[in-house]
Amino acid sequence: MSVALGTSEQLTVRTVPVEGPVDLIARLPHPSALAWVRHDSGLVGWGEAARIRVPGGDDRFGWARRRLATLFQNALVDDSVGVPGSGAVAFGSFGFDPKNDDSVLIVPRVVLGWRDGTAWHTTIGDDVDPLTLMRPAEEPEGLEWSGGSMGEERWGRAVESAVRRIRGGALGKVVLARDLKVRASAPIDARVLLRRLAERYPECYTFAVDGLVGATPELLVRRIGGQIESLVLAGTTPRGGDEDEDAELGRALLRSGKDRGEHAYAAEMVREALRPLCVELDVPRVPELLRLANLQHLATPVRGRLAEERSVLDVLGALHPTPAVCGTPTGEAMELIRELEEMDRSRYAGPVGWVDARGDGEWGIALRCAQLDGAEARLFAGCGIVAGSTAPAELAETRTKFRAMRYALEG
Repeated sequence: MSVALGTSEQLTVRTVPVEGPVDLIARLPHPSALAWVRHDSGLVGWGEAARIRVPGGDDRFGWARRRLATLFQNALVDDSVGVPGSGAVAFGSFGFDPKNDDSVLIVPRVVLGWRDGTAWHTTIGDDVDPLTLMRPAEEPEGLEWSGGSMGEERWGRAVESAVRRIRGGALGKVVLARDLKVRASAPIDARVLLRRLAERYPECYTFAVDGLVGATPELLVRRIGGQIESLVLAGTTPRGGDEDEDAELGRALLRSGKDRGEHAYAAEMVREALRPLCVELDVPRVPELLRLANLQHLATPVRGRLAEERSVLDVLGALHPTPAVCGTPTGEAMELIRELEEMDRSRYAGPVGWVDARGDGEWGIALRCAQLDGAEARLFAGCGIVAGSTAPAELAETRTKFRAMRYALEG
């Protein structure tokens, strides 16, 4: 069943506890995966009980909340587990640009969850086949790489143009992205990519929604009851070859005026976006280091308590797009991205995650990711451009950021 506007289908939802722990990714029966996993915990799903295409526009997050609320309120739910992510749940991915019509919410037919010592199994719909045959995962083969929408030299000129605009006072920061394309000899199995990413980047949120697969370090928002959390990331440097080099690179990042300024833009925007929604809000003034397998980031963990009942989708509407993926001021940065990138980001750098019928959920920013289309994949990487940016340094950073998905594809 696919939900269309104006319909009133009634979903039947049943959640039961199961024995844990559960290897979530290993339980995915076929390549059409839905996933949100970190440290082996999270949710995976398969099949489609409902698919909601979200139209573009400034109210798309509110539209999605209302449409999904109607669907879930009409559902017949038997949930004996009662934890965030049990019962009726939807996986979602939104386009980066509000003009984009690629946003989607998918309610799977089957959900498997594992978190904090509790495991559960949810079926949605009356005709769920409990005997879905497991198809073995096949690694990508015969990979043929090609350039993206814009060559490196041309993208470097776009960076230089952005720096001139910033130094001229048109804006403070803009995030420019580029893509890279690859083709395999057969359709690419998302489960192989998920497994490699989850094992190599356990600190990240490994995700798959409607062919968009990746491992993002950036938690845009987690909402559990009235409590919310976010993690602001902006400012990046590679990992070192040994402990001494690694430590020195981290110290240099913390001292970098360029990176600290870039990070301050992002943290301040999150503070201003969340303040009207919260009765309590803690945004540290000084960032800390987040070390991943291949990169180090400046990070600011954010915590707050909502002033009133709001879905995680409402909080997304207040936060996206952050300066970490767009720039500041937002309007000027968005227009410059449309002018200089010469590509459609689609759902890259947009929110990706899950939401349940309570309004709880976890959403990250779709970074370090690729869009799969049969045997083809399109990889994305971006950089924050400020007055002190240089084209060679930003190109080098994109090459480093591409490594996560290249590893997922190549092994």
